Amino acid sequence: MTTAEIREKFLNDIVFMGLRSALGVIFILHGISKFNPGFAENLPNMGLPAEMQIPIALAELIPGILIIIGVLSRLSASLISVIMLGAIFMVKGASSITGKGGVELDLILLASALLIMIAGPGRISLVQVIKKLPRCLH
Repeated sequence: MTTAEIREKFLNDIVFMGLRSALGVIFILHGISKFNPGFAENLPNMGLPAEMQIPIALAELIPGILIIIGVLSRLSASLISVIMLGAIFMVKGASSITGKGGVELDLILLASALLIMIAGPGRISLVQVIKKLPRCLH
């Protein structure tokens, strides 16, 4: 293996770690903010019962943590993808790409989650240290 091939693979792993970290931090922050009682008051306006506050907050917080550390990344990314589809179509109504109520950030987060779901966490992850989880759960 040449030096260029080793460097390229290492850079790919760094990029995946950076993508996982960015996506995870965003969802951890969004999940924590959803524990605020004001979020529960807005849920009926979105057509959801107020009791969904805790499950929605946990569905963003826990996968965000798991994606950062690189355990169950594919499963976490699939859950985040479902959340982002709900945000795009139920919350924002997919009305426009940019501007007020635009879904550009949601589409980027969805694409990032889909990439992690398909490609996995990369070699810089806790799952590579554990090596006991089946590959489909990486």
